[in-house]
Amino acid sequence: MHATRGATARQEARSANLVQPDLERVAMPRDESFKVWSHGYPFRTVRWHFHPEYEIHLITATTGKYFVGDYIGNFAPGNLVMAGPNLPHNWVSNVPPGSRVDERGLVLQFSEDFIGRAAMAFPELKRVENLLDAARWGMLFAEKTAAAAEPVMREMIGAQGIRRITLFITLLDLLLQSTAPVKLASAAYRADPAPDAGTRIDHVLAYIGKNLSLALRETELAELSGQSVSAFSRYFRRHTGVPFVQYVNRLRINLACQLLMTGELSVTDICYQVGFNNLSNFNRQFLLLKAMSPSRWRAYQQLNAASATESPDAAHAPQAFG
Repeated sequence: MHATRGATARQEARSANLVQPDLERVAMPRDESFKVWSHGYPFRTVRWHFHPEYEIHLITATTGKYFVGDYIGNFAPGNLVMAGPNLPHNWVSNVPPGSRVDERGLVLQFSEDFIGRAAMAFPELKRVENLLDAARWGMLFAEKTAAAAEPVMREMIGAQGIRRITLFITLLDLLLQSTAPVKLASAAYRADPAPDAGTRIDHVLAYIGKNLSLALRETELAELSGQSVSAFSRYFRRHTGVPFVQYVNRLRINLACQLLMTGELSVTDICYQVGFNNLSNFNRQFLLLKAMSPSRWRAYQQLNAASATESPDAAHAPQAFG
């Protein structure tokens, strides 16, 4: 019964409107390799959305909340983020209703195909591969990097010919030189078990994912993998990077976030739906991983969703977003 309930919860989370970001269709100029532009606020792309292109996004005005995958944070001018393909994101500014901001940010977008072909033509660009891979979870760069990137991005908007390419390479080099950029979305948000198919641990990970609402004990899963508890603990941590209990809690909190976005279940119901035995432990684990309470996380997601109605082009959204 619990397994069925957990599967139903995941299905409900996937089908909820709030967890379905809009697809932004990036119109890449035919005679250009990438798109660089600025926009104000409100604007049609200020909504929970994604696109197949990489995006480098620099906030130049306003403060507020930003959302990247399952990450929620505060932003201010100098917020420089790189998001990978199909990673949902949104920035919601704290501005009085009805007011407008002429320029809120600078945006650079480029496709995987473009950067892949560029790396094949110029072996020196191979160094960018690690940066691109990390961007699939979203990356926040230091203020010093943002300050250096702003004039480069501004010049790119009006640049033509080879100068555009020069500036693009300069910007990538700035990001590569940045000190300890912060990964934003959790590992569970983009987890893909495919590379581990066929391993002993993969069967365990699949079992965990399908049975989050059950009482999951390390001793039983060690038996499932054909190992002693101590050997299983070492192997599990080496494979996932975290202890067993921490891994399970992360998955449960990740599922809880999806359910919180539906707005259909209470926090208490969600607590038990995702496999926690008591509300206090659920709240404690949620605060530990998300730095806020479940109710506040839900409130911010409602703010995120409501931003779509503030867009001046909201009436044309079906045409702008597929």
